[in-house]
Amino acid sequence: MKKYCICLALLLLFTGLKPDGKVRKPVDPVGFATRAWQMDSVMNRIERLQGRRIADSRRRTGVGKTTAWKVAICPHDDYTYAGWLYPVVLQNVKATTVILVGVAHKAKKFGLEDKMVFESYDHWQEPYGPVKVSILREKILNQLPRSAYVVHDSMQQAEHSVEALIPFLQYYNRNVEIVPVLIPYMSFDRMNALAGTLSLALMQVMKDLDLTWGRDVAIVISTDAVHYGDEEWGGQNYAPYGCDSAGYKSALAHEYEIISGCLLGGPTVNKMRQFTVYTLQDTNFRTYKWTWCGRYSVPFGLLTACKLEQYLRSNPLKGELLGYGTSIMDASLPVDDLKMGRTAPASLHHWVGYPSIGYK
Repeated sequence: MKKYCICLALLLLFTGLKPDGKVRKPVDPVGFATRAWQMDSVMNRIERLQGRRIADSRRRTGVGKTTAWKVAICPHDDYTYAGWLYPVVLQNVKATTVILVGVAHKAKKFGLEDKMVFESYDHWQEPYGPVKVSILREKILNQLPRSAYVVHDSMQQAEHSVEALIPFLQYYNRNVEIVPVLIPYMSFDRMNALAGTLSLALMQVMKDLDLTWGRDVAIVISTDAVHYGDEEWGGQNYAPYGCDSAGYKSALAHEYEIISGCLLGGPTVNKMRQFTVYTLQDTNFRTYKWTWCGRYSVPFGLLTACKLEQYLRSNPLKGELLGYGTSIMDASLPVDDLKMGRTAPASLHHWVGYPSIGYK
């Protein structure tokens, strides 16, 4: 009992959490860093082994240290696979509060669809200490109709897509605050309507608190790109082009077609509609056509952004592709000695794509 009290006292001393503070704990300690020394090592290795990719991206796009994204798209797969594609985009998220738009992978298990999914945690447990959930969450919820959202801690606790990004955001800003929201199954029309509702609420909160988009508030969208192959996808075959080198090349060409046609330049309603044409079945929006797990988070997040742009009368957004990779494109980042690893295989029969895109 004495040992427990000492540990609790130390926790409160170093984290500032109240005894009754509600903390969301990590769900994936294998793919992602959960301790400060792990995150420090991951960043050191990315800089040493993959830093050239980041530097090349910055030269190509003209992104500098002072660039501040208003919106960003970032992958959420194992650090060993996605590596440099996290910092290449997240290092330029400068806002003190980040609206994190994530995937609801287990929405079917919880019977969730057609509503934004928020949570009620006070903090999220992260490598450098607890990350605070911003007061903006409650202010946004107060602006939303009750039919637009649900507060569902079990869904948020089971989901890894937001969790993956926070250690990198915290690495660059120890005081970052977050507002996590997951997007489950919904049709394009429902996404468009709810994005309008959220952007209007966000605009009102930002005006009330005199907050600036990009400096005070940013939107970061979590998604992996295509999930490709014919092995270990729960019995599904996601390899329409085949699983040889020619099929891989064709799949990448299809990926770049989607990214260049829908996600670069200024986000628009028509581009987001086209994105869902690529990714969702025409007759059943719950079913994949092309297997991006962010088939809802991406269009929802960018619809919210383009509507917020209109409400705030801000300069038009412009999206830049900072990098694209796959789990088999580059050598994996070594993490086994960090008590981390991989949660899925990587081969021509099972691979995942990773987009990193910044909007300013």
